[in-house]
Amino acid sequence: MEPGSIAALLAEAGFFSGLSAEALQDCAAAFREQRCDQGQMLFARGDAGDRLLLVAEGRVRLAVTTEDGRELSVRHAARGDLLGEIALLDGGPRSADAVAMTPVLAYGLRRAALEQLMARHPELATGIIAFLCRRLRQTTDQLEGIALYSIEVRLARFLLVGLAGRRAAPGKRVPLDMAFSQGELAQLLGASRPKVNAALGSLEQAGAIRRTADRLFCDPDRLAACAGMADG
Repeated sequence: MEPGSIAALLAEAGFFSGLSAEALQDCAAAFREQRCDQGQMLFARGDAGDRLLLVAEGRVRLAVTTEDGRELSVRHAARGDLLGEIALLDGGPRSADAVAMTPVLAYGLRRAALEQLMARHPELATGIIAFLCRRLRQTTDQLEGIALYSIEVRLARFLLVGLAGRRAAPGKRVPLDMAFSQGELAQLLGASRPKVNAALGSLEQAGAIRRTADRLFCDPDRLAACAGMADG
């Protein structure tokens, strides 16, 4: 991928989204390509973290695993998402495993290169602070959902995020490609697979979704009502 294409990705990615076109080009030139096969680990929990990754193609799952084999998916990363920022910034070990769910094309940025970029573009520090605050809010929302809300509400909210504000025409539903298996959804939502399947059934009975083999057709208004987020 050419630096211009990397710069276009950076323009929508966390740390870098507020930079000028010239600064984005300068940052893009410091990234180096990395490819991973499906199932390959990009990094493991506990590894030294001296590199930030920008996902260009594919999907990566970040998860933590206990000694007895239990696993919790923290999040999934796709095109335009950043990985490994915590260890890069604080110098500590990786806080989760990162595994390629599909073939992945990513671009890496070393800590030394980031420090040089910050010296040349001090405004990058503001972007980093804003990014970390957003990530903390997302983590808080995720913990709140697992602790306080039913699986039906958590699933409805997850699907609404996937819809990204899309609205349906009267009498129509919005199609949503399902990139996650029920097992992956269960890990992301902190529930069992049977409970996720039952929650999908409940949302379908409520008229919020209609299922096919690889897609959901969603009614955003009914989903919002199931999520407790309807206007008024």
